[in-house]
Amino acid sequence: MKEYKWHAAYVPEVPRAVDFEKYTMPEFLTMTAEKYPRRTAVVFMGKEISYKDLDDAVNRFANALKGLGVKKGDRVALLMPNIPQIVIAYYALWRLGAVAVPNNPLYTNRELEYQLNDSGATVLITMDVFSPRMLALKPKTALNHIITAHINDYLPFPIKQIFPLAKKEMYVKYRKAPGYHQFLDLIREASPGFTGEPPSWEDTGCIFYTGGTTGISKGVILPHASISSMTQILDAWLFDLVEDEVERNLAVYPFFHLAGFTAVMNLSILNGWVDILVPRPDPKAVLDAMLKFKPTVVPAVPTIYVGMLSLPEFRKKDLSFVKAFFSGAAPLPQETIRSLEEATGATLVEAYGMTEFAIATITPYRGVLKFGSCGVPLPNTIVRIVDLETGEKELPPGEEGEITFQGPQMCSGYYNRPDETEKIIRKGWLYSGDIGKMDEEGYLYIVDRKKDMILSGGYNIYPREIDEVLFEHPKVLEACAVGVPDEYRGEKVKAFIVPKPGEKLTEEELDTHCRERLAAYKIPRVYEFAESLPKSAVGKILRRELRDLEMGKGS
Repeated sequence: MKEYKWHAAYVPEVPRAVDFEKYTMPEFLTMTAEKYPRRTAVVFMGKEISYKDLDDAVNRFANALKGLGVKKGDRVALLMPNIPQIVIAYYALWRLGAVAVPNNPLYTNRELEYQLNDSGATVLITMDVFSPRMLALKPKTALNHIITAHINDYLPFPIKQIFPLAKKEMYVKYRKAPGYHQFLDLIREASPGFTGEPPSWEDTGCIFYTGGTTGISKGVILPHASISSMTQILDAWLFDLVEDEVERNLAVYPFFHLAGFTAVMNLSILNGWVDILVPRPDPKAVLDAMLKFKPTVVPAVPTIYVGMLSLPEFRKKDLSFVKAFFSGAAPLPQETIRSLEEATGATLVEAYGMTEFAIATITPYRGVLKFGSCGVPLPNTIVRIVDLETGEKELPPGEEGEITFQGPQMCSGYYNRPDETEKIIRKGWLYSGDIGKMDEEGYLYIVDRKKDMILSGGYNIYPREIDEVLFEHPKVLEACAVGVPDEYRGEKVKAFIVPKPGEKLTEEELDTHCRERLAAYKIPRVYEFAESLPKSAVGKILRRELRDLEMGKGS
C-alpha cells in the first residue's frame, strides 16, 4: 500500500502532503494497462472493455486524429454523455498533446456555437443524435471535422444489432459527407501503436467552461499538472477506502463535469478500477445500475440521492456492497444524509470545489462528520478565509470572509481572458467569490454562495444569462432571475418580470421563448409579474433584495 505523509494539524484520517509522481494521465493509463491488461476498465450496459483494449483504442484513435491533422495544442471539442467513446477521446487527445474542450450535451445551439468559437475548436467529437444539429452549426464555427459516435458501437451482442431498431430515437444513421467521420471506422482503420511524445507537465490538457453564453461563460485552463495532481491528491485521501482492492466506481457524474472527470474517470484509470458508465442518469436508472453491477463507490449529485430515497424499492434492496456515497456540486440536506446512511449503512462524503480549483475540501471518510460543513482541506491544499474589503487579511476561526485556495490543482487562468484571470488569481491565491468560515479543527462551512449563481440539481446556473434571454422577448421591459429553495433540486430558477406598458404577457409565452434559447435546466420554473423591480441609486436591479424577499416568504 502507498505511504503518505500524515496531516499533523487536524483530522488524523487525512494525509497532509503527497509526493507527486510527475506523470500525466495518459502515461498513467499506459502503466495501468501494462500492470492490469485483462482487468475490466469500463462497463457499458453490460459490455466490458479491458484496460488493454482501452489503451489500444486510445492509441488507434490518437493515430486517426493525427491523420486528420490534429496536432499538439489544437483544441478539440467533446459533446457526449458517459459512453466509452468519451474516455477514449480524452486520452487519445492527450496522447497527441491536444487540448480537450468538453461541452454539455444539454446546451442549445446558441450556447454551443459560442463555446466552439470561443475555444477555437477545429474538430468536434460527438454522438449521432447530436450530429444533425452540429453539421448545421459547422459553417458558423471553425470546425473542419465532425466525428460521430453511435451509442451501440460498444454494446454487447445481440443488443448491438437490436438497438438501432428498438431505439430509433437514439440512433441516427450515418450519411457520408465532407469532414464527417464515424468514430469506430476511424479506430478500425488506424494503426495500433502510437509513438508520439507524451504531453509535458505544464502543457494545457483541458479547457472547461463555467457557464453558457457570451459575457458569462469562461474557459478554465487546466494544465496536465493540475489534472494529474488533483487525481493523485484524491487518491491519497482515499487510501483508507481502497487499500488494495479493485473498486467499482459508478459513473453517474458526467465526464464533461469536473467531478466525474476527476473522481470517476481519472481516479479509476490511475488505480485500475472499474468504471460503470451511466449515460442518462436519473434516480431509477442509477438504482437499477447499482443493483445490476454492484458498485462499491457511488458519486452523485443530491437530486439523485433525493430521488432514489423516494423510490419504494430503494429501502427494500440489499445495498451493503456500497462502501461510500460521494456528493458534491450542491449542498445536501441533513435529512437526506441521515436517511441515506440509515438505509444502506454506507458512509456519505461531501466535497467542495469549483471549476477553477476542482476539489478543495472533503469530509473525512469514516472520520468526524459535522453537519453543515463541507469538510477539511485535501492534501497539499491550503484554504484560508480573508476579509471582504481588501482580500489580504487572513481571518481567525469562526469569522466569515471570502474563501481562497492554494494548491497544485489550481487552474492557470481563463482562456484568452487575462483581465478576468487577474481578478480571480492574486498573488498565487484563487479567490472563490464564496463566503465561508472555518472552525478550530479546520472544517470549512459555506455561509453563502457566489453572489448571484444558482445551484440547481448539481448545475451552476448564471442568472444574468437568463436575464438576457428574457430581455430579448419583445414584451419584456425588465427581468431578473433568482434561485429559490426547491426540495428536489436544491434551488430552482424564479424569474421576476415587468411587462412593457400596455402588453399582456403569459407564463406560456415566456416558457416557449426560453425553451428555444436555454438548456432545459436553466429555464425558469416560476414566473412572477410585477409593476417594478427594486433598484439601486444608479438604476441597477437589486437581485439579492429579490432573493432575500423570497427567502423571507419561506419559498
